[in-house]
Amino acid sequence: MAEIVTLGSKPEEGAQQSQASAEGVLVTPPAVAHIRVQLAKEGISPAEGGLRLGVIGGGCSGHSYSMRLEAKPRESDHVFAFEDVRVFIDPKSFMFLKGMTLDYEETLIRQGFNFINPNATRSCGCGTSFST
Repeated sequence: MAEIVTLGSKPEEGAQQSQASAEGVLVTPPAVAHIRVQLAKEGISPAEGGLRLGVIGGGCSGHSYSMRLEAKPRESDHVFAFEDVRVFIDPKSFMFLKGMTLDYEETLIRQGFNFINPNATRSCGCGTSFST
């Protein structure tokens, strides 16, 4: 069964409460708001679905971040709840993402997610590729 860790909200029954991103991941309020909008656009219920964060091989620095909306978590996922938004991470990707902060930035020059990953020793200029 997927472990649910609730951050920044009232914990679900049986969920563990954690405040340190070092124990999991942290999603900032602007990122939560943007994920919530995207889930609504795709017709995915926040109670069932969420954002899948992952790491895949490739990219200019060795690993690339992946993101997609999913209707439900997998059995082995780490599941983190931020208010009414859930984030799913598979165990293999979690090794690379543990302690990471996901932020969303919207400025005149740039709009998008920022991955602030303490595990990355080097990253590319676009911010979607890293090495450990």
